[in-house]
Amino acid sequence: MAFGFILPLRAAQALFAIIVLGLTAYVADWFNDLSYGYNDISPSQVNFLIFTSAWTLLATLYLALSPVYFSAFAHKFAILAVDALTMLFWFAGFIALSVWIGDLDLCWGSICNDLKAAAVFAAFEWLLFAATTVLAAMHVFSTRGTSSTKPAPNMEVHTGV
Repeated sequence: MAFGFILPLRAAQALFAIIVLGLTAYVADWFNDLSYGYNDISPSQVNFLIFTSAWTLLATLYLALSPVYFSAFAHKFAILAVDALTMLFWFAGFIALSVWIGDLDLCWGSICNDLKAAAVFAAFEWLLFAATTVLAAMHVFSTRGTSSTKPAPNMEVHTGV
């Protein structure tokens, strides 16, 4: 039996999403507190990474659980599409946040450090999703011309020994 290396990748994806969610939510709250309730001024780049983190938690649940428990919903094209879309979200998010941080005239204290940490974790998240997207694409291309819609065996989460 092959080692199921997809489960550790999915766990790391969920962990990094939680980390980025915490960092960006803290930054958004800090910016919104500056407005004294009159105006929500948290940056759109931060808000997008909050959305991407929440999307990732839902997508990771689907990607990890559907091949094992809901095989009818684990179509190889659906898995590839969810992986690729999530990878694109993380790429856009970490690039937008990095550019915005670079354009800041004044960046000080823990908020600046939290923004930088969120950008770094988002970049690592993008790399993790790039890896799983490549694995899903390799499976789709290796099974083209067949009627098989099952996910690749190396993409399934192995629940037991």
